[in-house]
Amino acid sequence: MKLRLFAILAVLFFFAWRTLDGLVEGDWGRLEGGLSNLSVFFRESMWPPNWSVLEARSYPVCEEDIEFFCSVGYLGMMETLKIAFVSTILGFVGAISLSSLAARNLMPMWVAIPVRIFLSAVRSLPSLIWAILFVIVIGFGPLSGVLAMTFYTVGYLGKLQYEVFEGMPNDPLEAGRAMGLSRPSILMNIVIPENGNHLLSQLMFMFAYNVGHGTVIGIVGAGGIGYYISTYLKFLQYDKVFALLILIFIVVVLIDLLSLAVRSFVNEEGDVRKPTWLNMLIQARKQDSDSEV
Repeated sequence: MKLRLFAILAVLFFFAWRTLDGLVEGDWGRLEGGLSNLSVFFRESMWPPNWSVLEARSYPVCEEDIEFFCSVGYLGMMETLKIAFVSTILGFVGAISLSSLAARNLMPMWVAIPVRIFLSAVRSLPSLIWAILFVIVIGFGPLSGVLAMTFYTVGYLGKLQYEVFEGMPNDPLEAGRAMGLSRPSILMNIVIPENGNHLLSQLMFMFAYNVGHGTVIGIVGAGGIGYYISTYLKFLQYDKVFALLILIFIVVVLIDLLSLAVRSFVNEEGDVRKPTWLNMLIQARKQDSDSEV
């Protein structure tokens, strides 16, 4: 099984490399020149980052005791976090409702297939396109950003969730049906508790994703820190853009650490320790020794 898997990966990598070579038409020299241009641009325009984005804005007048709370970095990041939080929660709830209808082990095919098609349609449009559509319909502002990322979250998490539901053991489902539980009861009392750790990981991942992606939708006027990034780009203030990107990176890393802490807290057995290569090799060696005996 392992050899077959590695063989498939090797074949896929070979075809991917050949496809990439065809796309660049064998002219790999452009990559070297591009890296050189990027290095010059980074040194001359982006470094060092301009941390004035963490200072109070000149207008309107700051009324806070700490000037940081009136800075572009803080205000933009807080609005992005609010947009990401609301859209992630709303999208997660919507995805749970739809993914339970799309799972073939929970619903008949005539229900699951149309719901899957709907989720695919929602997911086929990136959040940037959704943001442009809602900006046209509603106008500029964070509400457009919330609706855009909520729709994309529903489509993205919906697929992940129904695949998790379909991968769970069938015995608990059969036991619930034998007890006469309704489909909503099976979902609430069996499916969600059995897959709680997966669902929580998906929730935290999607929140971090929406925070990072808030920079993109803000560029088209959907609110958040992306609005300020777009403004600085127009005035070629790349050092300020770089400072805001560093701020976004720090926030996303903190969210990942928070995700680890939350999963450890809700998991009764503590966070799952993933096996290392060394432990796997020792275990394999021990199994070989036992078989020889």
